[in-house]
Amino acid sequence: MSGRLQDKTALVTGSTSNIGKAIAEAFAAEGAHVVVSGRNRERGKHVVEGIRAAGGQADFVEADLDGSADASRRLADEAREALGGRLDVLVNNAGIYPPGTTTTTDEKTFDQVYAVNVKAPFFLTADVAPEMARNGGGVIVNLGSWIARLGVPVGSLYSSTKGAMETLTRAWSAEFGPQGVRVNAISPGVIVPRAAEGGEPHPGEIMMKGTPFGTIGTPDAIAHAAVWLASDESAFVHGTVVDVDGGRVGAAVIAA
Repeated sequence: MSGRLQDKTALVTGSTSNIGKAIAEAFAAEGAHVVVSGRNRERGKHVVEGIRAAGGQADFVEADLDGSADASRRLADEAREALGGRLDVLVNNAGIYPPGTTTTTDEKTFDQVYAVNVKAPFFLTADVAPEMARNGGGVIVNLGSWIARLGVPVGSLYSSTKGAMETLTRAWSAEFGPQGVRVNAISPGVIVPRAAEGGEPHPGEIMMKGTPFGTIGTPDAIAHAAVWLASDESAFVHGTVVDVDGGRVGAAVIAA
């Protein structure tokens, strides 16, 4: 790696597995001191140990982002403490995706998904962004989703929360950009962890047929984009949603 985040500090929510884990590992490999956060302490410790074994800096902060402002503020405070008092980069990655259609979703599930996917990052950003501005600037990267812009028969609740995050990305860019805080988002396509050798094809592959890439992506693809957005290389990028989806929402390949 090239040290693109050397001496930076970062908090990645929901980083004990999958996309969040890959982002935390990539940030640390580029020189950042990373706070790994999530509800599962054992998985968090495992991620931290892996980063440290590779020569990176990382700490774990346990957090249950239930949507309350208190939970978000508590995570922000504990992350800053672990990072020596300064937070340069926030990645709002944590989210939940319960199965179900509009007609099978009850009110409790609706409230829970919006609490975790929208309220928690909203109040975390409300705490972190002003502090970043006072410290001279910072970067916020939100996670959207390809199904926020391409309707599918299931997932209406989840997709609406990701649409909200993409809208907040633009709003926060206008609100905090003039204060030195850049806000952008990544819209992942169908992403799954790397399969073991000889493993069965993932069911998500069917959703990538007819796309330029042709198959599912891995968490590393999102991590590479996150590193770029967090680094000074993207200093002229504000309020943008970067599609990292194998061409899923932007192009169609017609088979001969």
